[in-house]
Amino acid sequence: MSRAGKTILICDDDQGMRDTLTAILRRDYRVLTVSSGEAALALLKSEDVDLILLDVRLPGISGFDVLRIVKENYSLIECIMISAINEVETALQAMKHGAYHYITKDFDYDELRSLVRNACERQDLNRQVITLSAQVAEQSEREFLIGPSKQIRDIVDLVQRVAKLSATVLILGESGTGKELLARLLHRESGRGDAAFIAVNLSAIPHELVESTLFGHERGAFTGAHKQQLGKFELAAGGTLFLDEIGDLRFELQAKLLRSIQEGEIERVGGSKPIKTDFRLIVATNVDL
Repeated sequence: MSRAGKTILICDDDQGMRDTLTAILRRDYRVLTVSSGEAALALLKSEDVDLILLDVRLPGISGFDVLRIVKENYSLIECIMISAINEVETALQAMKHGAYHYITKDFDYDELRSLVRNACERQDLNRQVITLSAQVAEQSEREFLIGPSKQIRDIVDLVQRVAKLSATVLILGESGTGKELLARLLHRESGRGDAAFIAVNLSAIPHELVESTLFGHERGAFTGAHKQQLGKFELAAGGTLFLDEIGDLRFELQAKLLRSIQEGEIERVGGSKPIKTDFRLIVATNVDL
């Protein structure tokens, strides 16, 4: 669907912010505005909305409550949360509840346009994934893995298009359905295909070792740390990092992972020096996050 065919709903109690967002987006999209969560939910009953720009703090029902209701009842609608302040815990909560992204109100106009465009592209892809998932579910595992069916060709075509995007990818599916196979295909079809593909099954690593495995550690960081060790983030430099069973990651490590993605840098356990990172992140789970 073209951008002109997309409808964006702006939900913010600040009239000035609604006017600013409308001015930025109305040339490329159909824009609707409301000043409360209650008004947003009422409007969704009569309007087909593709993306919501949603203020975290609203009078009455909160932005997070609106997000939860939207994801429960209109799962294909993408939501970008907006806040006056930048808080990692707030951002993490937004992402855990299904938000596409989280931005502060001092956003860059071009970055916002790019973010909205990418969110709309992901919505189009999600619509296709739902259709393809229903088709693939009717096939045997063997046919899915090796059969030259139209469904497989469609999935490969979808993967090739997603591979060109720089966004983090979530693969949702039961164990044994080929999530790592899809991740490797995404890596191969991306611009990073000649670099490393690092796969980590988080459910297979003892909880006390997960942080060191991902972020690495400095010598003496803990008992038994006799030498410096590079983590999977550094080993995946220039390539792709695939984290399977991301739902098993502890909350505090999810927060640290989110900061690393947002800032493009990590710190080894026991270290104090930020280390720049450059990798494509693909995560997978067998539970609905």
